[in-house]
Amino acid sequence: MTISSGETTARGATTNIHHATNRNKYEKLITKPQMQRQDANAETEANESACADGNFNKHFGNGHGTGTTTDRTMLLPLEDTNASSIVTYKLKSNANGNGNGHINSGNNSSSSSSSSNSCTSSSTSIGIAGSSSGNGNGHQGPGSGSYSMGWMCHCCNLIARRCIGFNVRRCVFALFAITMVSIFYYTHYVDTGVFNGLIQRDTHPAPIIHCRMINAAGKHVRDASPAPDHRSEARLRIDPKVLVFVETTYSGLGRDIAELLVYNRIKYKIEVAGKSLPVLTNLDKGRYGVIVFENLDKYLNMDKWNRELLDKYCREYAVGIVGFLSPSEETLVGAQLRDFPLFVNTNLRLRDASLNPGSSVLRLTRAGETAWGALPGDDWAVFQHNHSTYEPVEWAQRNTNEYPADSVGQVQLPLTTVLQDRGHLDGIQRVLFGSSLRFWLHRLVFLDALSYLSHGQLSLNLERMILVDIDDIFVGEKGTRLRPDDVRALVATQKNIAAMVPGFKFNLGFSGKYYHHGTREENLGDDFLLQNVQEFNWFSHMWKHQQPHLYDNLTLLMAEMHLNYAFAMDHNIPTDSGYSISPHHSGVYPAHELLYVAWKKVWNVKVTSTEEYPHLRPARLRRGFIHRNIMVLPRQTCGLFTHTMYIDRYPGGRDKLDESIQGGELFQTIVYNPINIFMTHMSNYGSDRLALYTFQSVIKFLQCWTNLKLASAPPIQLAEMYFQLHPEEVDPVWGNPCDDARHKKIWSKTKNCDSLPKFLVIGPQKTGTTALYTFLSMHGSIASNIASPDTFEEVQFFNGNNYYRGLDWYMDFFPSGETVAMPNNSSPMPTQLGSPRYMFEKSATYFDGEAVPKRTHALLPHAKIVTILISPAKRAYSWYQHQRAHGDVIANNYSFYQVITASDSAPRALKDLRNRCLNPGKYAQHLEHWLAFYPAQQVHIIDGDQLRLNPIDVMNELQRFLKVQPLLDYSNHLRYDVKKGFYCQALNEKRNKCLGKSKGRQYPTMDERSGKLLQRYYLNHNTALVKLLKKLGSRPIPQWLKEDLSTGT
Repeated sequence: MTISSGETTARGATTNIHHATNRNKYEKLITKPQMQRQDANAETEANESACADGNFNKHFGNGHGTGTTTDRTMLLPLEDTNASSIVTYKLKSNANGNGNGHINSGNNSSSSSSSSNSCTSSSTSIGIAGSSSGNGNGHQGPGSGSYSMGWMCHCCNLIARRCIGFNVRRCVFALFAITMVSIFYYTHYVDTGVFNGLIQRDTHPAPIIHCRMINAAGKHVRDASPAPDHRSEARLRIDPKVLVFVETTYSGLGRDIAELLVYNRIKYKIEVAGKSLPVLTNLDKGRYGVIVFENLDKYLNMDKWNRELLDKYCREYAVGIVGFLSPSEETLVGAQLRDFPLFVNTNLRLRDASLNPGSSVLRLTRAGETAWGALPGDDWAVFQHNHSTYEPVEWAQRNTNEYPADSVGQVQLPLTTVLQDRGHLDGIQRVLFGSSLRFWLHRLVFLDALSYLSHGQLSLNLERMILVDIDDIFVGEKGTRLRPDDVRALVATQKNIAAMVPGFKFNLGFSGKYYHHGTREENLGDDFLLQNVQEFNWFSHMWKHQQPHLYDNLTLLMAEMHLNYAFAMDHNIPTDSGYSISPHHSGVYPAHELLYVAWKKVWNVKVTSTEEYPHLRPARLRRGFIHRNIMVLPRQTCGLFTHTMYIDRYPGGRDKLDESIQGGELFQTIVYNPINIFMTHMSNYGSDRLALYTFQSVIKFLQCWTNLKLASAPPIQLAEMYFQLHPEEVDPVWGNPCDDARHKKIWSKTKNCDSLPKFLVIGPQKTGTTALYTFLSMHGSIASNIASPDTFEEVQFFNGNNYYRGLDWYMDFFPSGETVAMPNNSSPMPTQLGSPRYMFEKSATYFDGEAVPKRTHALLPHAKIVTILISPAKRAYSWYQHQRAHGDVIANNYSFYQVITASDSAPRALKDLRNRCLNPGKYAQHLEHWLAFYPAQQVHIIDGDQLRLNPIDVMNELQRFLKVQPLLDYSNHLRYDVKKGFYCQALNEKRNKCLGKSKGRQYPTMDERSGKLLQRYYLNHNTALVKLLKKLGSRPIPQWLKEDLSTGT
């Protein structure tokens, strides 16, 4: 509508008059409320009605599109120096008319432009701050922020007017009305995007990594020479293992060295310097490829005998030495290192480190760039040398900010902080560090030093695979989701990264339930993402982003997955990736068996990943495993989580994120792991798009400082590569979920750790384990597992294929609860309901199982271990006779002597029987294996002969070891049975309950030739057992062991 100039002038005049009238009225109202209240009631009630109904256009006018004069005002406090107790208000026009409304009141004036709208407050007034976007002529749309804030301010004025009169009822009513309208306003405008528009979103950080050697396209300016190959024939004479000498077992640098070696899966041995040297050779091969001294002084001041022995080993096997100069309180200037033409200055502050491009040590690390800024620490040492055997590896500058007087008028020469000794002086190559591993670049150079000094034995593969998962696609609150511009940025950044990382594509995980659950613009982002579905790789989350471990019904779990599958089909999302991620890693580890079954049936999942195996922290120990033919890969974090959306709100600020990128945790994660799967979230790609910044930056930084070859591939291909590199990780190791708070949260609520056994009877076979099991079952507070239909009282979980059935399968054998729920009617000992229950398991095959101690300790680290030992020769013969009695073909066709003398070229079945006869009797060897995982205080050794001859004393001692209460007096419940020839349970005065016919058999006497052979065979093993028992202390030497040793000699 066009308004003539005459109409405009008239409107302005009318507005000024209206404002002046209202001003006088409001000032009178506030100054003399009692006198004016009755006159103001009609107008006040009309204003309240308009405010409460939200119909402000009707009451105040809509401010545009009509010829009617409109006015929106709010009360502002007037300063009054004469009457401090009286508050007056002035009007402020919102200028929705001509943008020119002025009100004059004495010396006070108020003006408002069309581009702003605010409501101020003081101690006696109510106001709401806001902003508007006018068009320059005072015209605003009805849905604008200025309009909305205007009527909000009117409501505030009404509250003030009601409350000034001290009418409590009306004041409370007004407050309630404005609260309800505010809720409606907030909900409406958040949904339509006005509120979200107030959030600052144009703060996307841009990568700031610049390399002199790399152009904008991520290519090297000039063809760089390939990374040197440190391999030589000398590596064939040494093992790929590092010997580390530390000052103490708790020293900081020593711990950092060990952690770095673990992260890169490099074998090592820790020795405290000053003690005698460990054995350095094995036959004609060196046991260690590199010797590392946490403190170089320990090497320089080593006693003459050990120093000569160590130097001889290094020269003979071409083994190098790495040494770190340890900081000290004394500052050295030009001090000479003992026996070397080498001088050091210590306790310096340095900056701006760079590498020597000509150094033969560097392989993983790329020279050519400078790490600008101050280096960490004030205790750096630098080297000065005057011999050709030395060559700098790293330089730095003196920190002129710390030493300003020294820098005036002088050219700063580079100072050597890492030095290579080529070995021209004494035939031993060394790499010396002037500081610890606090500086990130030293970690890379240290790995290169190991590679160089070991002649390639400890070289790391330079290929790195990177996959970036984006979890929670379509999941997120309004204001945190992707808009079309965010999707465009995602596609563009993916192309940039793919230029540096061949094959790179973002991997998107979706939950279809929450599609189109954002604002209008975010819903357009959902649509735009699906329009570009072919640009990305895709994988499935759960339909409603539910945690799978909460499902105890396979049908319901599969139904949820089918919904997501149907969504994918409807929107052309690929369903054949063979990869899936569980929300919050629920059900992957600890394994929820229903999840693995449902994944296979619905999605044909072959690969998943988790950050929880075996634990979230430390990250260097994350590993992979295979369960139910699904390969589980370790997943890495990148420092971005669901809530990290804005750079200015990043924990620690942008500097903290940049620190992780530029040599910190994220950078090192990629350096140390050949295969990297990173977890990110959809929210990291909206708002400030921190994930795009993070990965572009770290990849660029990797190109600047390393010779790594970056690439990407689909998850299945990555999984195959991973288990080719680490075949030892194929078998899982089930830990105790209750020992990790994170695991307990994502573990089935129907499971209870208290039902796990508190002690294990581990065997070996044919030593009396079944008798011990029977005696323990007589105790009312001790309970065993439910019998297995295949292996009877033995579960045999930790040593066979049953282990791959998972923890849920094992726990089904143990009743839940740690107290007695039902009385043990077969027990002669009365027990009260609710008394403590001591669960145990007996599996006699555990004793000599190679993987069993590690597995049991992972699940039952606090369990007690009970074993029974008899003469190993008698045990071997008893096993042979046991097999004959059970119809074993080999045992019935070969004599005992033929079995125990079978060669390695014999038929496999014969060799297997030979091994089962002989191997368990190597007691010391197997006990050492158990003691590597369990302390001696948790291991109880029973003399099998004493269990047979005097079980009452043995059982009393065992009860004390187990600390079981109450104690059972076995003298009243065990009786020797003449017919059986061993002790049985006494049911009453005349009746005994004994083991079955298969127990306590009388076998033919072992032939003399076999007996003598076994005495010689076990001689060394029995001798080792005596030493072990003496070492453990408080364990008497069994009589059978003394006799075997006397006969064998």
